[in-house]
Amino acid sequence: MDPLIARIREDLSKNADPDIRAGSQRFFKEGVRCYGMKTKTATGIAKRYWKEAKTLPKAEIYALCEELFSSGYLEEAGIASNWTYALSGTYDRADLAIFRRWIDTCITTWAACDTFCNHTVGDFMEQYPECIAELRDWTQSENRWMRRAAAVSLIVPAKHGKFLAEAMAIADLLLTDADDMVQKGYGWLLKEESREHTDEIFSFVMAKKKDMPRTALRYAIELMPKELRAEVMKKDW
Repeated sequence: MDPLIARIREDLSKNADPDIRAGSQRFFKEGVRCYGMKTKTATGIAKRYWKEAKTLPKAEIYALCEELFSSGYLEEAGIASNWTYALSGTYDRADLAIFRRWIDTCITTWAACDTFCNHTVGDFMEQYPECIAELRDWTQSENRWMRRAAAVSLIVPAKHGKFLAEAMAIADLLLTDADDMVQKGYGWLLKEESREHTDEIFSFVMAKKKDMPRTALRYAIELMPKELRAEVMKKDW
């Protein structure tokens, strides 16, 4: 174990709260490994050790992040995500293969998936928009977190109205996915796109609602005006 990782884990253990750990379980149907602490505490630990880690070559930082992700602990995944996001602007196209491997082999909860993909992968896609096409490949993975990642990696750009066509294409590929975590992921993506593109998302949902699972549908229309939501929810299918 890297000495820096050992000190981080010692710090996390010292700040662990059994009550918070027990309470965290209710948010995860699949169960979760965590130390148990407030997000502010875990973020503080991430920032404190980043002062040391940021002086290392990027390859060494990624190696540390992989060790953190591989533990399966929610807080350690959060630290790794915090560090990779701090490297925003320095990504190379080859980094996407590393990010994909982490999602496919290390991420086991919606929280770890969203924290990493919303920010790190989302920023990567804004830096290299030509790589968004790879997200379509992720929609065909047998791994539920890869499929969710295909959608939630565009959440932050979608809030600003970016990548509308790509978001709808990904939602279409995931449309009938049976996994509720995937349904919520692409429904969330459509919802964020609706902030700037209400008419386009309304039209998309109206065209697809006969096949779209109700979970995804409700997420997608959440921000729409009341009258549009009512129109979507009419039982005409």
